This record gives sequence, structure tokens and C-alpha cells, in this order.
Amino acid sequence: MSTNWSDIDEHWMRHALGLADRAESEDNEIPVGAVLVGGDGELLAEGWNRNISEHDPTAHAEIVAMRQAGTRLGNHRLTGTTLYVTLEPCAMCAMAMVHARVGRVVYAASDPKTGAAGSVFNLLTDPRHNHRIEVAAGLLGEEAGQRLTSYFRRKRGKAE
Repeated sequence: MSTNWSDIDEHWMRHALGLADRAESEDNEIPVGAVLVGGDGELLAEGWNRNISEHDPTAHAEIVAMRQAGTRLGNHRLTGTTLYVTLEPCAMCAMAMVHARVGRVVYAASDPKTGAAGSVFNLLTDPRHNHRIEVAAGLLGEEAGQRLTSYFRRKRGKAE
């Protein structure tokens, strides 16, 4: 796992943070956003949490973006792509990334309860898989974490 990121990485993470804001403001969802970028730097797909509004436990931001990209590319493999996500992927999303052959994941806030990119599990780089994903952690993590903390405090009726 690395913490190496570029100005381009920050650009796409800021885009993902904007999607996280939309998750909350438009759909009253947990504010998580994801952006999938091709190896050429082109935006392939984006998504935000939709599991509550779509009554779909699999509609996490990462899955939404990967589904869109697969449809756009006409392929279930997303080789050479980079996925930017505002919260460390869970086990479901991490394994979907492994199966899709995503090349790199950059995430903002760590998830100490269900994170599967190093916090609780380390599924993206597990040597037992036939595909491992490069991981860069913590880009704009404080900003993303604050959005999540504020969201849950508001939901629970607690002062910020």
C-alpha cells in the first residue's frame, strides 16, 4: 500500500467527493462517491451510494461505477483502470474489484469497522488471488471522514 498520489489523483478524488455530496443531498444516502478512470486518464464512470434508494444491498458507489464502466466498455474486465473512492472499500466491493481486474484503487477515508483494503482485511493485495491491485490510501481522507462523521451525527440527532 502506498500514499503516493499526483495532482491528477487529487482532481479525481475531489470529483468523487462531489459525488459523495450528491449521495447525501439528492438521495439521503451515506456520502460515498466513486470515479473510475481509464488508463488513458478518461472518465469511464462514476457513482455514489444507491443501496437505500434502490433497495439494493450491492449498490455501493464502487459497484455502481464498475457496472456503468462495464456496460460502457462492453466488458466485465476493467483492466488498467483506477478507481477513486471516498471511503475504503468493503469486502464485497474489494472482491468485485479483484474480479474486474481494476489496476489501482485510491481511497480517502479508512474504514476501521469493515475496510477491506488494509484496515480490517487486505483483500486487494492478498497474494492468494491471481490478481492484485495497487492501493494508495488517505488522499483527502480527513475531508472525506468529516463528511461521514457529520452525516451520521445528523442522522443520530447529535450536535456537530
